[in-house]
Amino acid sequence: MQRIRLRYTKRGRLRFTSHRDFQRAFERALRRAEVPMAYSAGFTPHPKVSYANAAPTGVASEAEYLEIALSAPRDPEKLRVLLDESLPPGLDVIDAVEAHTSGLADRLEASVWQLRLDGVEPSEAQRAVDTFLAAESVEVRRTTKNGVRTFDARGAVTELAVVPQEPSQQAVDDVMASVEQSADRPGRGSCAILRLVVRHLTPAVRPDDVLSGLRSTADLAPPVPAAVTRLAQGPLDEETGTVTDPFAPDRDAATAVLPTADGLSVATVPGGSA
Repeated sequence: MQRIRLRYTKRGRLRFTSHRDFQRAFERALRRAEVPMAYSAGFTPHPKVSYANAAPTGVASEAEYLEIALSAPRDPEKLRVLLDESLPPGLDVIDAVEAHTSGLADRLEASVWQLRLDGVEPSEAQRAVDTFLAAESVEVRRTTKNGVRTFDARGAVTELAVVPQEPSQQAVDDVMASVEQSADRPGRGSCAILRLVVRHLTPAVRPDDVLSGLRSTADLAPPVPAAVTRLAQGPLDEETGTVTDPFAPDRDAATAVLPTADGLSVATVPGGSA
């Protein structure tokens, strides 16, 4: 049984699809692309698909992950193309690797988020960020199915910064390319963009929790809801504070040197033969 790991996006208005909506769309895409899926046992077999840490409804994402199990081997890149063509624009499959290691979900240790605050001056956002980061803890409240829960939103935040908006800077160009470009956002005007890196702890701290913390500690209240995009998720490099590629161990394992039957050594290539 072959396992394939996929990275997909939720862009534009399709950020409003729920996780269950995506599951239905993805299972239809599997049938449309004639993917040889492995199925679970029992009275109601279902395709073996494992979803990892899906983004909340209404949040855009460039880094959602899942794993599928196949009953027959397929080239990961060719499979990616077929699935991408079978999904609506906005739900885009952008990367695929064969699973050579275990524990994909365990590698998703942190997320990088971008928060677009329309109607907020960057200087006002900077003041609020400084106040939030200076606090030892920032308690926020969230309504759950078990009632209202209070927890610390500050402890999970490893980075929170206002992104400079000078167009001449290449880093800003890269950030702005991933900002939501949809018709339901305001036009020209003041706008602050925040970069947020959050550890995946229990309870999970979400971007809206950090926004609640900014409101409670610094009275930052954007006039319209923030446009939130997940830019990356994966292992957290403690030294640099960056979030790295969760597929890297699988890519490395795929190119490892393996012995052949005649005792020689060759390097394998992802999706290909030795």
